[in-house]
Amino acid sequence: MATAPANNLPLFYKDLVPLSSVDHADFHARPLDSAAFLVDQHAVPLTSDEFVSACRFFPIVFSAGDNPVPLALMGLNEGVNTFVDTEGKLLNPVYVPAYIRRYPFLLARLNPDSEDLSLCFDPTSGAIGQFEEGDALFENGQPTQPVQAVLEFCKNFEEAGQRTGFFMEELKKADLLMDGEVAIQPEGSDKPYVYRGFQMVDENKLRELRGDVLRKMMQNGILGLIFAHLFSLQLMRDVFAEQVRAGKVPEILEVQTPAV
Repeated sequence: MATAPANNLPLFYKDLVPLSSVDHADFHARPLDSAAFLVDQHAVPLTSDEFVSACRFFPIVFSAGDNPVPLALMGLNEGVNTFVDTEGKLLNPVYVPAYIRRYPFLLARLNPDSEDLSLCFDPTSGAIGQFEEGDALFENGQPTQPVQAVLEFCKNFEEAGQRTGFFMEELKKADLLMDGEVAIQPEGSDKPYVYRGFQMVDENKLRELRGDVLRKMMQNGILGLIFAHLFSLQLMRDVFAEQVRAGKVPEILEVQTPAV
């Protein structure tokens, strides 16, 4: 969930420029008709705050490695997104993760020695520029109400990222994560497709947790988030079925689902 300076850009961002009342005094922000950056993206970072909303639409998994992050799977194979068309327009109404809604803005640390975050944007997005249409970013040298709203959204996203970090630490502390594997056997196939390369909660270890640990997880809301994650995994077969319908199933039967 952490933001990054321009030399280590996060997913979707091709460039980062600090928003300036001097350099961007006459800039406007306009809505994008489509999200082309989503077309080839199969997994999107998710905050723990979003699990309850997202679990109705996406499988929620955790990236591989020592520092996993939650991911909403929009496809099971790299380069496949079953929720958007070839132009990046949503095929059906779904919950849109905050990571996507935040683009092209984000709070970034411009000085690695400072804790201060500055509101930045991706100038390549096509959403911000010297347009006649759209919302003005500044008026009389001051940020307009839309910019204030964006800043508040980005601040809330960073705070959600911190809560997500706490959630992940609790999962690791309880040793609940295991390497994930899902086998899906399509109709007419004699062998299943096996997906790996992600992590998930180990239900057996969850059942074996001490009562005081479970009570704490119930009180701080973590247990509910775990169940949202586990319930969402059933959607993997739905996403696979959408890939089959779209003709986007690889010939290889064992697939590593790469992390973001």
